[in-house]
Amino acid sequence: QVQLVESGGGLVQAGGSLRLSCAASGITFSSNAIGWFRQAPGKQREWVASITTSSTTNYADSVKGRFTISRDNAKNTAYLRMDSLKPEDTAVYYCKVSSHFDYWGQGTQVTVSS
Repeated sequence: QVQLVESGGGLVQAGGSLRLSCAASGITFSSNAIGWFRQAPGKQREWVASITTSSTTNYADSVKGRFTISRDNAKNTAYLRMDSLKPEDTAVYYCKVSSHFDYWGQGTQVTVSS
């Protein structure tokens, strides 16, 4: 019933920007916190950013000052704007909506070339 679809990933040069989107169906964003996570090959999935129901945001130190998480409750969509991308940002990026159960999307690949 609940589905999250990430989009916006791709190949970008170091220093470039991308905006990821997370479109939800079967669940209302307005009543749930949202998080972005990423997983690089051979590494554990790590938390990147989160936004609460009151739009309070938090970021991992590795992306603070470069990434911006936002939400549009009317569109039931969350975003992750990524600026000043670095090769170490290369990963599959996942959206998570926290409810009674944590819902995950399938991920979108972000590749940053040097």
